[in-house]
Amino acid sequence: MRAVTILLVLTTLPDRSSAEALARELVETRLAACVNILSPCRSVYRWHEAIETAEEVPLLIKTSSERYAALAAAIRRQHPYELPEIIALPVVDGLPDYLAWVADATHAPDERQDTNS
Repeated sequence: MRAVTILLVLTTLPDRSSAEALARELVETRLAACVNILSPCRSVYRWHEAIETAEEVPLLIKTSSERYAALAAAIRRQHPYELPEIIALPVVDGLPDYLAWVADATHAPDERQDTNS
């Protein structure tokens, strides 16, 4: 099996229902192996030259670098914000079996390699 870079992608949604809908879509379409929906947080940010505050629901999305472009496009399509946060961080180390699971779970069904060869 070829080496695949695993990514941790961060985004925030305005409420729990939109976070759950996005998380489910990403996992169902194999764009993410797992999405953690965190507790709401308070964000403070500059937008259109004004300081804003909002309650947001953070998501931690585990995917492969091969699926990142499609994942980012899916987030943009479903996200209610004009400019959603989409930040990808490379996973530099982790439990090898977990990282292999993320790589396997994010392959499109026709891209999966036969592990019996």
